[in-house]
Amino acid sequence: MWFRAGDGHPSLRRRLAGLVLAAIALASLVQGVIAYRGALGAADAIFDRYLENLAQAVVQQGQAPGSVDLFEYSIRTWGPNGPEVLQGHAARIPEQPVIGFSDTEVEGVRYRVYRLRTADRTIQVAQDLDARDSRARAMALDAVLPTALLAPLLMLAVWLLMNHSIAPLERVRRQVSRRAPEDLSPLPETGLPQEVLPLVRELNQLFGRARENLHAQQRFVADAAHELRSPLTALKLQAQGLRRSGGNDEAAVTRLNEGIDRLIALASQLLALARAESGGAPRREAVDLEQVCREVMGDVLPQAQARDIDVGLSQREAAVIQGDPDTLPMLVRNLLDNAVKYAPQGGRVDISIQRSATGVSLCVEDNGPGIPEDQRAQALERFARLPGSGTAQGSGLGLAIVAAVSRSHGARLALDHGTRLGGLLACVTFPQISAEA
Repeated sequence: MWFRAGDGHPSLRRRLAGLVLAAIALASLVQGVIAYRGALGAADAIFDRYLENLAQAVVQQGQAPGSVDLFEYSIRTWGPNGPEVLQGHAARIPEQPVIGFSDTEVEGVRYRVYRLRTADRTIQVAQDLDARDSRARAMALDAVLPTALLAPLLMLAVWLLMNHSIAPLERVRRQVSRRAPEDLSPLPETGLPQEVLPLVRELNQLFGRARENLHAQQRFVADAAHELRSPLTALKLQAQGLRRSGGNDEAAVTRLNEGIDRLIALASQLLALARAESGGAPRREAVDLEQVCREVMGDVLPQAQARDIDVGLSQREAAVIQGDPDTLPMLVRNLLDNAVKYAPQGGRVDISIQRSATGVSLCVEDNGPGIPEDQRAQALERFARLPGSGTAQGSGLGLAIVAAVSRSHGARLALDHGTRLGGLLACVTFPQISAEA
């Protein structure tokens, strides 16, 4: 199509130009036709008035004015002395029966005739209609000529104004295209029209989010490298000690295996967090939240039994939500791992699933030390190390993973003081729109 650019995408400039120029052309054509027809009508009225004036001049002067075109006008009178031809070929035009204006044709020639009767004679003035029409068309074309000349100039002016109006968009395009990949600074907003300013502001907000995401990734990589360095160093030292002992130190082998397990767990959590914060839209499938909890409880049960911790579903309601079947188990696992980790020896961890008007809530409560209110926001950050966490060993990634998965599902994560068990109460509320009807 004519309004598409070379790459097949619609061109706003061409579309606007085509519509505006077509409107100007159509308006000019309509105006020209109206002006042409109006000029023809006006010319007819002028010529009729001239015929009438000629007849009056003959009455007053007794003869035809000297300035009359002999070939276009014919004048004939009838008086006491009979017919008399004053000018032109009036002899062949018979006396018309109508007083005033009439049309007639003589020997294939059309005439416009005006007949005037006085007290003593009759005057008849005729005009060749072919000559009359030719002059009328010339007058009409003279009236249309300014429109014909102005229309192209108006089109050119509209095209230039349109290019000038679209120039801010082109300037923004050049600014974006010339940027280096790492340049996420905001675009300048000065001098932009109101129609372009919202687009630039949205782009600046997008750049800001991308900049924050990039900084977060850089911090993540730096923190991950820092967290991995310590266990790797410890593993290296344990391996060197085991080598010096000849490989016969069972306690050293056990410590080495435990260190490897911790490193594997840390790497798994780092991968889980990276996936949860990838920013991509999660898969949406029907997921039975109770079934997910039971499967994860089976994975966490050995760890809980080793410390004689009671883990169970204290309250459950049928809840099938639309969510990601890969990341939802990751959310539940980190909630339970965190609760089991900080619950005391012989402690208790309760899971509840409840439906309400606001959505579906998954809550995990323990009887551990909990988290003070002024530290709960910090607890959701990566590699958080809270004072007073006791002897519990962790990477500080569990609740950060829970928060990231919650955000990707549009869910709300809330940390509170558990009123039943007295420890931490962590609730994830999925919006009602995600729940299966």
